Amino acid sequence: MSDTNLGRRGFLSSAAALSAAGWVGGVAGGLVLRPSWAHAAGPIKMGIATDITGAIAPSGNANWQVAQFAVEEINKAGGVLGQPIELYLEDTASDPKVAVGNVRKLIQERKVDVVLGGITSAMRQAIKDPIVNRGRTLYIYPQLYEGQECTKFLYNTGPSPAQQCDRLIPYLIKTLGKKRFAMPSANYVWPQLLNKYARKVIEANGGEVVFEEYYPLDQAEYSATIGKIKDGKVDCVFMTIIPPGLQPFVKQLYEAGFQKNGGVLTCVYYDENLLNYHPAEEMEGLVSCLDYFQAVDDPFSKKLQEGYAKKFPNTKYLFTAGSAATGMYRGVKFYEAAVKATGGKLGREEVAAAMDKAVLTEGPGGGAEMVPGHYHAKMNMYIAVCKNEGGKTKYDIIDKASMVDPREC
Repeated sequence: MSDTNLGRRGFLSSAAALSAAGWVGGVAGGLVLRPSWAHAAGPIKMGIATDITGAIAPSGNANWQVAQFAVEEINKAGGVLGQPIELYLEDTASDPKVAVGNVRKLIQERKVDVVLGGITSAMRQAIKDPIVNRGRTLYIYPQLYEGQECTKFLYNTGPSPAQQCDRLIPYLIKTLGKKRFAMPSANYVWPQLLNKYARKVIEANGGEVVFEEYYPLDQAEYSATIGKIKDGKVDCVFMTIIPPGLQPFVKQLYEAGFQKNGGVLTCVYYDENLLNYHPAEEMEGLVSCLDYFQAVDDPFSKKLQEGYAKKFPNTKYLFTAGSAATGMYRGVKFYEAAVKATGGKLGREEVAAAMDKAVLTEGPGGGAEMVPGHYHAKMNMYIAVCKNEGGKTKYDIIDKASMVDPREC
């Protein structure tokens, strides 16, 4: 089947899910989810820009579902100081060029008060200018990323490299005894800067980077790379490849017997939602480090999962961390807390000042708090190992660090 047909099929499937969830098409394009009640001042307008179609769609669809879930929770509780939130959704289509035009609709035509979304760093870089600089709107970026995003009015609610690497890499080297690393990577900003940070941590802990390579995002043939992994006696693959090149790399590495021969695959965005990209057997033994896994055993996280499952029964788009869903939930709740702190004022300057000091006592994986003046949040971090149980993945948590500083900006 051609890429065009695949894209159309994905769009039709996603459109049906959105319609079933209550979203309707807007006059200016995109989709809108209106609250069930009104307020004299009108609604708070929240824009979601994420990948409903395209290579990153499994993550993007998890994002819009979590955004809807979080907003409906707020509205059911009476809104933000009595004012409901109205959601607007635009598809970024895993294509920064498409995304820029669609995000402009949120800013110029919908006149939203805040935008949340973007998964890849390439997407964030593409859409932040029309949101923050030209649009003069608050932007919340929910995904784990490479760090160094210190733009005023842009708040990062996912993990930074320090939060992920500073515990994960010493665990791989000192506990698992894996010291020879390969870094196969997609050729864009997130892998480049994350690898730079990870290399320092690897070398500081007595490990060695055997090779670091970058490939086009759509590369499908990796035999030469896997040959280097074998020849270099690599025992840990620190991977930053993304779809569509992700699936063929993981498949070819698995079929080459890397994991069966004692090698460890690690990737810091791998979570339960990755079953939408790979069969479970290819993920067996993978080590990840994220702000949340579904195995986290606290009452609030369990309540969130139960509520999400009730809202979206039998969905394949899960409430997970590596897909930016936890950062999306956290971002919506940080924004709610900030607007409450302003007394209901929605101006960017007022809300940003409140966001800078926002604290969440509860959330997926635990509470979180913005670090004043640094545009990033402290949060709990977990190391987990993936297990294949009857064709389904399960992550066993083997380490927790509380309220880890992002060490950014």
